[in-house]
Amino acid sequence: MSELVVTDLHATVGGKEILKGVSLTIRSGEVHAVMGPNGSGKSTLSHVITGKPGYTVTGGSVTLDGVELLELAAWERAKAGLFLAMQYPTEVPGVSLEAMLTASAVAAGRDADVIKASIAAESERIGFATDLITRPLNVDLSGGEKKRNETVQLGVLEPKFAILDEIDSGLDVDAMKAVTRRVEEATNADDKPLGVLAITHYKRLFEELEPDHVHVFAAGVIQKSGGRELADELEETGYAEWAHLVDHSAPTAFDNPFGDTTFADGLNLHEG
Repeated sequence: MSELVVTDLHATVGGKEILKGVSLTIRSGEVHAVMGPNGSGKSTLSHVITGKPGYTVTGGSVTLDGVELLELAAWERAKAGLFLAMQYPTEVPGVSLEAMLTASAVAAGRDADVIKASIAAESERIGFATDLITRPLNVDLSGGEKKRNETVQLGVLEPKFAILDEIDSGLDVDAMKAVTRRVEEATNADDKPLGVLAITHYKRLFEELEPDHVHVFAAGVIQKSGGRELADELEETGYAEWAHLVDHSAPTAFDNPFGDTTFADGLNLHEG
């Protein structure tokens, strides 16, 4: 059983405080949904946990099985067992999905031939066209193909915890079902059940992916927590109760939120 523990996390961007004391514990096999209005700091939370440059942590801690992640580079956090499914997957000309995942496997001491078989199996499992495996990573792919691509990586790399940053954006109904069903299966694995932090606006993500805990995130903190019923409530009422808390003058992410290629290239390297 693994634990990802966020304790009283504070962080700033451009001198403006965005995270104002976030505390959250996710265990193996659990799905925690973070929902909230635009500008509330949800994506900032994912960026800070995974080590995106440009954010200044001013307090708190993030540990994975007792190891302080805030002291590690992004690739080291990934190697420790973190995976980020990006809201805007990065295009990497000249590097194929197969090459990237094979390099990740070799760096983690895994067998390259086994990884190639796993890539093929995962691609077939979620309906990701096999000819895209050897094409440049995410280049000229549709939004749905990019999210399926991310899910293939998740299945092959077998991390301890996955942060899904609006993985439902840009997906049609079929792609949504394929992606979320695969993630749900990973949370129920017998040997290494996946822990999930799913950032989303809509409860449609939970048609296949069953949340254990739902958190309303606004003004840089968790305002309210509950079960699946809270997501149903938010679908009916929206975020009006917390909308007045959102600071729309706060700095936003870069146009490419993973513009630092070192961060993007190293993000999903980890031990299986």
